[in-house]
Amino acid sequence: MGNKTIVLATFDNEASADAAAGALRDSKIAKGDAIGVLVLDDKGEIKTEKVGKRSLGKGAGIGLVLAAVTPVGAGAVVGGAALGALHHKNLGLKAGDRERIGKDLEGGKAAIGVLTPVAEAGAVSKRLAELGGKAEAHETSDAALEEVQVAAAPTQ
Repeated sequence: MGNKTIVLATFDNEASADAAAGALRDSKIAKGDAIGVLVLDDKGEIKTEKVGKRSLGKGAGIGLVLAAVTPVGAGAVVGGAALGALHHKNLGLKAGDRERIGKDLEGGKAAIGVLTPVAEAGAVSKRLAELGGKAEAHETSDAALEEVQVAAAPTQ
């Protein structure tokens, strides 16, 4: 069993995801630096300015986590060589989840990703659903998050 949860919620468009992310921050259910918005640009790549910090000190930050859970455009967030290593880390996703999440973002849709303790995942999921999102949760561990951070670290 994990000690962190990645909560993802899909919204109809970027504006509604941005509004929901702001409301979630304001509610203080989740820390602002643990929230990122996934949106595809006109080239089908993740908008990097939307995913927040790459590191939160100990363990991977929301930017790295979101790069690891999406198949599309994540290289722009992390950098090519590390991307393959990230996708092999066990972040609680099942086979096919990354591709499905990528497809969920097509057509102007957006998603919010939140890295939260397991005990708070239900409240975060419920709040995102109340804000209009279709939420799902994936348990992970501090060890898996550490592995993501190591895999994404620039080599000297």
